[in-house]
Amino acid sequence: MTADRPGRSRIPELSNIPWGGPKAITAYAQVGRALARDLGEEFHLGADELYAVLIRSYKGNPLLALLGAPDVRMRARRVVRRLQRAAELQKGAGVELVKFHAQFRKEFIDVLPQAKPEKRKAEFNWDDV
Repeated sequence: MTADRPGRSRIPELSNIPWGGPKAITAYAQVGRALARDLGEEFHLGADELYAVLIRSYKGNPLLALLGAPDVRMRARRVVRRLQRAAELQKGAGVELVKFHAQFRKEFIDVLPQAKPEKRKAEFNWDDV
C-alpha cells in the first residue's frame, strides 16, 4: 500500500498464497473468510462508535438546537445504517468464500480420480489434498 492511496494494492495475506493445489485453495478460502469476518466486525463496532460521536456532537449547544439538532439522531442513524450494511455484506462475503471452497471440492476433488493424470498440467499439484 502506498501512503497517498491506501487500500489500492492487493491484500498480502491473500496474494501471497500461491495457487499450487487444493491446499492453497483451502488456505485462500480460510484466510479470506477470516479477513471478511474481521472487517465486518470492525464496521459493526465502528458504526456503534460513530453513532455515539454524531449524537454527542450536538449536545449542549442551544444554538445548534435552533438550527436543526433535534433531527440529529435520525440523520446519524441514516449515516450509520450504511456502515451497518457494509458489515452485513462482509458477513455475506465470508459465506460466499465457504461456498467457493465447497464448489471447488464438488467440481474438482470429487471428480479427480476419473481424470487422466497425463492430461493434467504440472503447475497444479492435485495430490496436495
